[in-house]
Amino acid sequence: MAKKKSLGLLPRVVAGIVLGIVCGLFFPQGLVRLFLTFNDLFGQFLSFIVPLLILGLIAPGIADLGRGAGRLLLFTVLLAYGFTLFAGFFTFGVAVFSFPFVLDSSASLVAFTQPQELLPYFHLPIAPLFDVTSALVLAFTLGLGMAFIQGTALKSIMQDFREIIHRVISAVIIPLLPLYIFGIFLNMTVNGQAAAVLGVFAKIIVLIFAITLVVLLIQFSLAGWAAHKNPFTLLKTMLPAYFTALGTASSAATIPVTYEQTKKLGVRDDVASFTVPLCANIHMSGSTVKITACAMAVVLLTGGELHFWQFAGFVCMLGVSIMAGPGVPGGAIMASLGVLQKMLGFNEQMLGLMIALYIAMDSFGTACNVTGDGAVAVLINRLYKKEK
Repeated sequence: MAKKKSLGLLPRVVAGIVLGIVCGLFFPQGLVRLFLTFNDLFGQFLSFIVPLLILGLIAPGIADLGRGAGRLLLFTVLLAYGFTLFAGFFTFGVAVFSFPFVLDSSASLVAFTQPQELLPYFHLPIAPLFDVTSALVLAFTLGLGMAFIQGTALKSIMQDFREIIHRVISAVIIPLLPLYIFGIFLNMTVNGQAAAVLGVFAKIIVLIFAITLVVLLIQFSLAGWAAHKNPFTLLKTMLPAYFTALGTASSAATIPVTYEQTKKLGVRDDVASFTVPLCANIHMSGSTVKITACAMAVVLLTGGELHFWQFAGFVCMLGVSIMAGPGVPGGAIMASLGVLQKMLGFNEQMLGLMIALYIAMDSFGTACNVTGDGAVAVLINRLYKKEK
């Protein structure tokens, strides 16, 4: 008997947005309040789970980096993180100059992020076990400690905990996200804000796609210069990985294609077999572009201001946090929720918008991530030859 093919997350999110807008035109207030009650409960659950998510994903992720080839591991991690930071700061610079022209200043969402006339039927506060800052510090401390001592007992526990978090994300959060986003757009339609938000979505998606292409050109220009090869030829060789990632929206699922195309760049087999799987987990240029641009748009549209040093700290922390994201559906945005909350002051509604924006262009970021892995591999291969 043939298995039923499940509908992907993106189509379900799009359906949630469309249905939220349509239903907001005729739903009675009582029914709207019912969905507002669900959103309030789900938002409280997100607030509770985010610190646990940070601990469960980041600590084992850092510990896993301790298994590796010494200097080669260090250089690969630093280069991947450097590319990720560059992508974030480059996006900030582009957005600062382009957003005043791209975003309609009259399309403010300040009212959306503040209490509305329609309220949930009841409010059930769910206090987190510890705050986001404590979770980040604890995750880094445990992760680095486990990587250093190379013990097995605590690492085994944390890996089991990570599996629990993976299950919570895949079995609870991801399935309920479309309904949560439905409630968000239902509320926005009732408040007359849906049209403005959809206009913002379209403009940001086009801008982010353009930024990811420029980031790839810069990465492969650097790789081509170091390896004395034509950067456009290198980039063309990686196109199968790019289009595979567009279809799968998964860095992990694209690893076989990325690996084969990376070897065609002239990268040694042993270097490719090391860097490609590692970079699939730690090189997040495309995801950083998406999250940074979307966060800046949400800040501006909710009446906030863009401060360089605030976003500089955000980008630096984001580059570490989302290393835990690959392999989990929507993992990068989930791993960034705590940083968005703590460093940019995002509330549950703003986080919901971020999730919807991120998922709407998930494939573009993933394609940028895996294609850029080829540039990292070329640079590491060049460094490896020098050391030899």
